[in-house]
Amino acid sequence: MTKNDRTAIRDLAKRVAEIAAWPEQEEKRRLWYAQNSLRAPRPLVFCSPEGSWIELIPEESLACKEEQAREIERELRRAVYAQQHFADDRVCDDVYRVGHAAPRPSWGLEPTFHHTETERGSYVWDPPIKTRADIDRLQTPTVVVDREATRRNLEFHQDLLGDILRVELHGDWWWALGLVDEWARLRGITQMFLDMSDDPALMHAGMQRLMEGKLAWLDSLEGQGLLGLNNGNDYVGSGGLGFTDGLPSSGFAGKVRLVDMWGFCEAQTFSEVGPARHEEFGLRYQLPILERFGLNCYGCCEPLHLKLDLLLRQVPRLRRVSVSPWADKRISAEKLGARAIYSWKPNPAYLAGVDFDADLGRRDIRETSGICRTHGCALEIILKDTHTCNHQPWRFDAWTQIAMEEAEQVAG
Repeated sequence: MTKNDRTAIRDLAKRVAEIAAWPEQEEKRRLWYAQNSLRAPRPLVFCSPEGSWIELIPEESLACKEEQAREIERELRRAVYAQQHFADDRVCDDVYRVGHAAPRPSWGLEPTFHHTETERGSYVWDPPIKTRADIDRLQTPTVVVDREATRRNLEFHQDLLGDILRVELHGDWWWALGLVDEWARLRGITQMFLDMSDDPALMHAGMQRLMEGKLAWLDSLEGQGLLGLNNGNDYVGSGGLGFTDGLPSSGFAGKVRLVDMWGFCEAQTFSEVGPARHEEFGLRYQLPILERFGLNCYGCCEPLHLKLDLLLRQVPRLRRVSVSPWADKRISAEKLGARAIYSWKPNPAYLAGVDFDADLGRRDIRETSGICRTHGCALEIILKDTHTCNHQPWRFDAWTQIAMEEAEQVAG
């Protein structure tokens, strides 16, 4: 790493450390602990620009030249930018996490993707599971960590940042464990939908194989001591931070178990699948996975309002449920009540569209807040899937200010 790159990164790290020491960070932590106990005094707000980060922090604005340095710079700049611009409940702490050196887990059969030439454009894929016999060719994912490479990488970051931030080795091995979307990639979405009627035995065999493989993979992570707690400043589920006194679970003795962590499943490609088939082809295979975790989140972009009775009845220790832009707000509020967090995702088009209508965004948030207040819901407002802001970064500033104003109105 060049001297100039090192200096730029260390200067950013010092700024992150300064922000992490602001008194309001502790107040935000307190609010998330309350939220995850279903007793927050107001709705919590979290803004996740996701695909829009490239417009908020353009590549040409980066100071570093080498790619490894630029990757670190991006992460630190995002932390600083969010605290300087977003009036939300995002927490900034003085921790910098380093992952293990390990190859991506594989089922042994991979789809072939065909992308458009448009930047961030669409794609299609050729799924590898063509027949029932192909299921037998699936391999159980393995976890093989290069311990020496991990040690070197950790030492590199400790030397670079360790006197400014707390550099920690932390295993972030997955986002979701829902299986359904993995099966869609292996089998194809259209064929998956046809199989539910024409060849249900094949789909059951495929989902059973994925469930068994995923459980074996999780057991391997746990057995090798590669898991990390996600009960602090961790993005859990499809939105929200993980601060909770409910984890780790009783019996924790320092080595992280699955039961000490938040779990998460979703079934986005089942958006148009009814409750009965969702249970038969999806939830049945997700439950043994969710059973392993101490607290659970469910759902992402799929509308779940017609499936909430099913989820609330069967998912163990369900604490956070996604209410997507395509879900019925009122039915969702009636079903969830105070039983689980109402993790609402406003329609990102209100921010990302050609024109930004602040009044429309405010009315949407006010309506949802009122519905949730009527039904005693623990509401959180999670802005995500904003893959553009039409190159007007100020929209995020305006939206988070509006959302926070409406949230504070609920608190009185």
